[in-house]
Amino acid sequence: MKKSAPLPARKRTVKTAKPAPPKTLLKKDAACPIVGIGASAGGLEALVQLLEHVPKDSGMAYVIVQHLDPTQKGMMPELLQRATTMKVFQVADRTKVQPNCVYVIPPNSDMSVLRGVLHLLVPVEMRGLRLPIDFFFRSLAEDQREQSIGIILSGMGSDGTLGLRAIKEKAGIVLVQDPATAKFDAMPRSVIEAGLADIVALAEELPDRLIAYRRHLPQLDKSELHLEEKVQSALEKIVILLRGHSGHDFTLYRRSTLYRRVERRMGIHKVGRISGYVRYLQENPQELGILFKELLIGVTNFFRDKSAWEQLATKALPLLLKGRPSGSTLRAWVAGCSTGEEAYSLAMVFKETLKHLKYTDNISLQIYATDLDKDAIDKARLGLFPENIVADVSPTRLTRFFNKEEGGYRVNKEIRSMVVFAPQNLIMDPPFTKLDLLCCRNLLIYLTPELQKKLFPLFHYSLNPGGVLFLGSAESIGSFTHLFTALALKERLFQRNETAMQGSHLDFPAVYLPAHASRQESQTAARVPVPSLQTLADQMLQQRYAPPAVLVNENGDILYVSGKTGKFLEPAAGKANWNVIAMARDGLRNELSSAMQKVIRKKGTVTVRGIKLAPPADTRAVDILVQAIEAPKELFGMLLIVFSEAVVPPEPPPDRGRGKISVSSGARQRELQNELKHARDEVQAGREEMQTSQEELKSMNEELQSTNEELQSTNEELMTSKEEMQSLNEELQTVNAELQAKLDELSGTNNDMKNLLNSTDIATVFLDNDLQVRRFTLQAKTIIKFIATDVGRPITDLASDLLYPGLVKDAHEVLRTLIFSERSIATENGRWFTVRIMPYRTMDNRIDGVVITFADITAAKKIEAELREQHRKLSKHSVEQGRALDKALGKPKERRVAAPARKSKS
Repeated sequence: MKKSAPLPARKRTVKTAKPAPPKTLLKKDAACPIVGIGASAGGLEALVQLLEHVPKDSGMAYVIVQHLDPTQKGMMPELLQRATTMKVFQVADRTKVQPNCVYVIPPNSDMSVLRGVLHLLVPVEMRGLRLPIDFFFRSLAEDQREQSIGIILSGMGSDGTLGLRAIKEKAGIVLVQDPATAKFDAMPRSVIEAGLADIVALAEELPDRLIAYRRHLPQLDKSELHLEEKVQSALEKIVILLRGHSGHDFTLYRRSTLYRRVERRMGIHKVGRISGYVRYLQENPQELGILFKELLIGVTNFFRDKSAWEQLATKALPLLLKGRPSGSTLRAWVAGCSTGEEAYSLAMVFKETLKHLKYTDNISLQIYATDLDKDAIDKARLGLFPENIVADVSPTRLTRFFNKEEGGYRVNKEIRSMVVFAPQNLIMDPPFTKLDLLCCRNLLIYLTPELQKKLFPLFHYSLNPGGVLFLGSAESIGSFTHLFTALALKERLFQRNETAMQGSHLDFPAVYLPAHASRQESQTAARVPVPSLQTLADQMLQQRYAPPAVLVNENGDILYVSGKTGKFLEPAAGKANWNVIAMARDGLRNELSSAMQKVIRKKGTVTVRGIKLAPPADTRAVDILVQAIEAPKELFGMLLIVFSEAVVPPEPPPDRGRGKISVSSGARQRELQNELKHARDEVQAGREEMQTSQEELKSMNEELQSTNEELQSTNEELMTSKEEMQSLNEELQTVNAELQAKLDELSGTNNDMKNLLNSTDIATVFLDNDLQVRRFTLQAKTIIKFIATDVGRPITDLASDLLYPGLVKDAHEVLRTLIFSERSIATENGRWFTVRIMPYRTMDNRIDGVVITFADITAAKKIEAELREQHRKLSKHSVEQGRALDKALGKPKERRVAAPARKSKS
């Protein structure tokens, strides 16, 4: 009983006990850092390895989030408690986080943190693709901001990647288990491929790396206006090194953000002083690339700030669509698009708005998405996103706008064709113009206020009258209320005002220099370069004497126009079409198409002269030159079309003397013209037939696409089932790991008990409430004829050497009264045993049978018999000696007889 008493107390500790804050390695005024740890299948082994190497006084709290079976009781706290000296708790709602403690999420719960207190929420879906790790990491990033720490261990899927993006955005740190050592490497590999990992190491090495980072991280709280002169100088040197490495100038980057990012890198590399980090950058060029990526902060997700997107769909887009003619195209610019989620979100919202407003007119949206990070642009162009976007994208949108693939979800062609991605430096490169919508969300917060004042007039200039500016939740237009009017102030939607710009011209951001720059540098940077004589001459010659020309691709789509081409090209009626064949004037179209086909087939140059335009321009002739471009390589495969005008010589007056000949020549000419017209009609008929065939092929293609969509729908259903099975498999993996650990523990306990019972040399038999055999020891076989198959049989059916007919009666009496029984019982072969019968009591204080022990007392009984025999012999010998003594003394017989009587009485 004494051994079983502590167990209930240990169980209570796991559920509800809240320890007092222990002594930590942190400063007294520092808050307790919270380390979020995400793991899934195969994560138990990695968690044990990690916790075994965490010192008990690290000063941090560790919160573990796993994929758990919602129908099973969690055993993770008990299993992890054996791996660490820190106390392990299963989280209850509103648990206050304490340092040097481990907290484990309970099954069937989502968890968030608010001001250091853990809160539990009921998940929306019991099964399927749930993302508890992403959910907690996002909450941790919002609550702890730059103090947030995220660790990803072994697991399947990509849960945790989106949450770690939020942590990186808040300048937190991300640690990842080396995928080569993970039992399941999908989760660690997803984080590494997303470029979010700061430290990648073995699970047992992560605690030391984290503590070293925390120890070397400077705890400075200074604004950018109060940085020491040495720190300012070092930051400027870092900006110079970055400019030399990447070609981008971070002078206009907000100083506080720049300093925080540099601090993070210093902590990771255990560099204590910023001057030492400058030296480290000079010696390690690869660190410059990492710091450059760090400063870009490419953190985004689909439909970020959902209320803002709802306002965009209900207020801004209907306003822009109102009164638009059929076939028109809206233009939008997404600045700082990162990996494209925001640009694709805009495309999806636009399509949904058109459907909701039931627009039948053919109105389209062209989105230009730009970013400084070329790698991010390359990822955006692929349009492939991980499976965990289901946390941000509704199932309806996934079905309509995405195609399920092996690696995740890919945007369909309808959405992809709406977006054009390009690298661009918002500060240095010219902006897009004639825009209807400009999205610049969560970018301005990283730029200095001086630069922001330069950008808002630029945004005003870029937008069309009535255009909409869409900012991030932490951004505002400041003092530029004369340029923009709020459509939805809380959601940061603004409309362009029709007002005169203050100042005579736009001041582009590239001209801006910081106030602390020297006067000489300012004068040099602000000086506008004077065009050379050659440049001016080239411009004049190109404008006045260069022939009109267009640059087209192999399909004839116009890419660039030089000079005045209105005499030769005109816009075609109907939907806007920038194909040079469609825009060519009558009489020029056939010759131009034929020349282009020849150049495409044979390369080189083709010249066609004397092409006569159709009336009323029949007095003019045109010479065209079509050339295939092979150099430079940027223009390879394009065609250059040069137009030159030629005057048709007037026909000589008819000679009266030769009137008949003139009449004959005129008739021949009319005949040739009729034949030419007939040939052209035939060509036109052939083209119409070809167009009809093309329409039939398009119809067949649409049918095939419809069939393909049905197959894709079926495939998506199968992939959904696969995701559910994968999620269930992860839960089963976790449960299996817990059960395996429990089984190992029970196996060890069983071996200990077996060796203990065998070492005591006491025969023991366990019976249930029906007195059926549950278990027996080896020594019990020498008393009762046990064999292996006797388990489950009544004790009364087994042969025994015991002379104990009342065994069953005594056992029933013990079960009734719960008072143990003890008797000395002999056997048929002369052995003796102390038979002790006790009730079998479980851990929850329930009686579940009896325990019978047989202690061999044969030797003691033999000694007892020998002692009795010796005592009998001594007593007989003593009586005989007394009689002999009495006889020798001659005492009377009565006295001799009376004496024993008195002795007996006494």
